[in-house]
Amino acid sequence: MKISLALLKGIMPLFWWGVSALIILLVIAFLIIILLYRRLNRRMKQFESSSLTLQTFMSGHQLDTLLQEYIQKVAIQKQELNKVETRLSQVEIKIRAGVDRAELLRFRAFENVGGDLSFAFALLNQEGSGVVLSSIHNRDESRVYAKPIKGGLSTYSLTSEEKEVIDRAMLGQKIQ
Repeated sequence: MKISLALLKGIMPLFWWGVSALIILLVIAFLIIILLYRRLNRRMKQFESSSLTLQTFMSGHQLDTLLQEYIQKVAIQKQELNKVETRLSQVEIKIRAGVDRAELLRFRAFENVGGDLSFAFALLNQEGSGVVLSSIHNRDESRVYAKPIKGGLSTYSLTSEEKEVIDRAMLGQKIQ
């Protein structure tokens, strides 16, 4: 080792050998930095192109434009839904008010009349309001009575047949 150090001192002082080695290390470090910088630039370009492909679909649309279109479509759908809900609530009000419960009960009003020719007929809405029609038939005549019903009750006196037909009509399922 002493021979090689002496040989080196003979060519150039040791100080300059150290400086030369340091310069070579700096050049190598500089080359590594340049290579890493180029590799980083390639990776950045790949990332940018891959992010564009992530944002671009087969139709060629950008993700942000598609999202804006869908946001507008959802807003339009909300408006349409509000219109439908308004119309539906009006229809539900009409359905609740309309007659949707009908019940018929035939009976024999008098013992001396053959067959069940008398009847009670209830026409009610969901709240139990409407009318009950009754027909009393005997040999000489037939009479028809109409009585208003509100909430399943009437201000007029009801026969047992009329009460029964109203109770049967009220059993149907209601719309909420």
